[in-house]
Amino acid sequence: MKKIILTMLTIFIAFACFFGCTKTEDKKDEQVVLTMGSWRADDVAAWETILAEYKKISGVEIQFKPTNPPDYNATLRLQLDNGTGPDLMFARSYATGAELFAKGFFEDVSDLPGLQENFSATAKAAWQDSTGKSFAVPVAAVIQSVFYNKNIFKQAGIAIPETWEDFLAACKSLAGTGRTAPLANGVSEEWDINECFMMGILPNFIDAEKGRLAYENGERPFNDADMVKAFQAMADVAQYCPKGFEALSYNDSNALFATGKAAMFADGSWTLDTFKDLPFEWGNFAFPPPKGKTPAICFHVDMGIAMNANGKHKEEAKAFLRWLCTPEGVAIVAKGLPGGFYPMIQADIKIEDPHSAELYSLIKGREQDVRFVWPKLMNGDPSGYVLMNQGVIAVMKGEKTAQQAADEMAAGLAKWYKPSK
Repeated sequence: MKKIILTMLTIFIAFACFFGCTKTEDKKDEQVVLTMGSWRADDVAAWETILAEYKKISGVEIQFKPTNPPDYNATLRLQLDNGTGPDLMFARSYATGAELFAKGFFEDVSDLPGLQENFSATAKAAWQDSTGKSFAVPVAAVIQSVFYNKNIFKQAGIAIPETWEDFLAACKSLAGTGRTAPLANGVSEEWDINECFMMGILPNFIDAEKGRLAYENGERPFNDADMVKAFQAMADVAQYCPKGFEALSYNDSNALFATGKAAMFADGSWTLDTFKDLPFEWGNFAFPPPKGKTPAICFHVDMGIAMNANGKHKEEAKAFLRWLCTPEGVAIVAKGLPGGFYPMIQADIKIEDPHSAELYSLIKGREQDVRFVWPKLMNGDPSGYVLMNQGVIAVMKGEKTAQQAADEMAAGLAKWYKPSK
């Protein structure tokens, strides 16, 4: 009897060991699959290509799961609150992202190899909290510039303007031909005239980042002479926008340029791919500075990627972020991204598409800064964004003078903004 019991016990232990070892081996060999949240619903194919390349290198699969852009912030917050957030996610810049970091949702990635050395202070600042801790890796930025019809410029004998005064003169010459509108821009959707045009020209008028910091620190009033001149510049270009520009939508403006009915379109680099099949030669030039000012350009932070501080695969998520801090990784990302989204790493990254490369080359030799209100002026009441937007549209419609627009922006900000030294 004892023999039978011992035999059965031996068999049981053998089975237990077999199944236990098999389970352990299965767990060891289990494929790790990460998820990545994003607001870039249009970029599924691009990111699937990028992440497939990363899988070849690392063996780790990352699934790209974007959300409808207007819903992204609320959806991500709900996911993070209930513990279902993605392993990796696109992080909004400045205050919005910093808030999620402060709540403990984003991992502190300050010590990632390459992050501190390979990115500029401006790029890193967009995804840092007030103490300088980093919560995301800078991935891509966009450029505000002027799309122009090279055929029309050639026919009219107009060169790329080097100063703001030259730009207005070019607009005047184009208007004199009577064939096309000099500019395609309208104001009915409001955001585009502010983000693409006003904040595109502003670095040239206020001395780029150095000037913006002086406003933020209280060293310059928000209605000083340079700010008034920038509002006046927007008033000056209104006469060169299409007839009825007050009712033109963003898509209307895009179509006017694409059909050759407008010679120029002040816009963001994200539009590049929509123009790739146009039946005429086109390109981009940087907004020129007023005489006596240093050339500058708006190179605005757009995408940063963070990792879930409470995720199940933190080691693998951090490895992906480390890869994003290397020139080799960034080169693969840059190749896969849609045209007009540019790497922020301080390395020589080749841009293959000719139009995209031409636009990217505009940042060289120019001072750079982000959109004026993003770092400090977005989240109060009234928002600096709203105040500037209202002022720009009012001066373009002739409802306010440039001085009035600047004064009202300064007065609105004074209600809540305290300069930071």
